[in-house]
Amino acid sequence: MALTLFARRPAPVEPPTPEPPLWPEIGETWKPDGVTIVQRYYNQAHAVVLVYTASQGYRHNVACLGCHFVKTHNKFKSHGWLELKDAAAVANDHATTCRALPRDITARPDDDTVRERLLKWVSGCRNRVEDEQIWIESLDLLRLSIQRTDDWIVAALQQLAIDHPEILRAEPSEYSDHTHIRYFARRHPES
Repeated sequence: MALTLFARRPAPVEPPTPEPPLWPEIGETWKPDGVTIVQRYYNQAHAVVLVYTASQGYRHNVACLGCHFVKTHNKFKSHGWLELKDAAAVANDHATTCRALPRDITARPDDDTVRERLLKWVSGCRNRVEDEQIWIESLDLLRLSIQRTDDWIVAALQQLAIDHPEILRAEPSEYSDHTHIRYFARRHPES
């Protein structure tokens, strides 16, 4: 009887502690296609502010992954684009004042979605006066959302020129020795 009163009981088992939820990918290691990340800054809420280049390695852009701030041009320079030191200053200034929380990195869109975005972009470049030349560098604002390389974009523009000749035309450059193609958004027809 004495043995049953003082029988050993198993040690209490602690319930497993739940794993904390994973933080979203906020751009700390993000390397989207078609973009070279040059510098990263953190804003006041720890969202990432990127300095990146796209098609031209000397044209820098700034984008905040917390809010929707983007900057691609410098109106005080004769050439208009941001050099690295200017882009770094813009990114640092924005990071010190921005309080936006980190957002999830958007998933890479499928090819059809990107083709639709390119068609909308080309349609937005059209005017009523003359055909407007389209430059790949003008897509720098869209680069983080479309996440595609220059070669992919050029192939998509060539296909767009075939599928929608009333909106986009392609022609070889007369100033180039190699096969360089220029793209033009066709002017709106007279109404």
